[in-house]
Amino acid sequence: MGTLNHLSLGWLTPALSYLMACAGAALGLRCTLRGLAASGPARRNWLMTAAAAIGSGIWTMHFVAMFGFAVDGTELRYNVPLTVLSLVVAVLVTGLGLTVVCYGRHRGLSLLAGGVTTGLGVAAMHYLGMAAVRMHGGLHYDAATVALSVLVAVGAATAALWAAVTIRNVYAAAAAAMAMGLAVSCMHYTGMAAVHVQLVPTRTGLGGASPMEFVFPLAVGLGSFLFLASAFVALSPTAQERVGYREAGEPAIEDLPGAPPHPEPTRPEPAPAVAGHHDAEWRDHAA
Repeated sequence: MGTLNHLSLGWLTPALSYLMACAGAALGLRCTLRGLAASGPARRNWLMTAAAAIGSGIWTMHFVAMFGFAVDGTELRYNVPLTVLSLVVAVLVTGLGLTVVCYGRHRGLSLLAGGVTTGLGVAAMHYLGMAAVRMHGGLHYDAATVALSVLVAVGAATAALWAAVTIRNVYAAAAAAMAMGLAVSCMHYTGMAAVHVQLVPTRTGLGGASPMEFVFPLAVGLGSFLFLASAFVALSPTAQERVGYREAGEPAIEDLPGAPPHPEPTRPEPAPAVAGHHDAEWRDHAA
């Protein structure tokens, strides 16, 4: 059995991974609110951005935390295709959960279905990421702890989706993002508590990429995306603010030069006259 160390870099990696999860959750909740206030293609675009934010935040949280994971007696490397697949799964399943919640007709059932779907996707992302780990040995899991981690993921996802469609206050949304980040972190470390390593002495080299070669640049890129997108969304006006700008005579983004013009409101055409004495006079004149 290999000796596991989940805090080989101290509390730096748990703290940074928690911040990544909070950033993704905050941006995702904000974009979901914008999507609920929009319609048509605008709603779809906001929900896609929310899925990318939450999925990227969860994935970045996982792999930043993995920088603190070490096993005595072996180095760790990562299978690149599986690592990328885990990111794609996180984004796609989060998007599916948001779509179920935002377009579902029955709110309670939609939240339950979306929470279960998203939670299973988060768990799948975690264990796909673990399957991408290459070492001189194999990983084994405690089934009961794995089941507990999946339950934590489903509960966290359901609570996050409920917050996304319910909370309107900025301060409450910030508290919800921090709670979601904590829940995702708890899910990760619960899943890691299920891991056992059986080392196999060998002189052969390991395939895949080292964390600094692949995972670190990708995590930094996604982290930069989250913070820059958060700044953009925070500074972009809401639908109510755009209406206020127009009422005050100030140009909104859509009113700037080069933006597509707003269609003029159409006036209803007058209804045809009801047949009566005018029609009778017209017939007498024609006769």
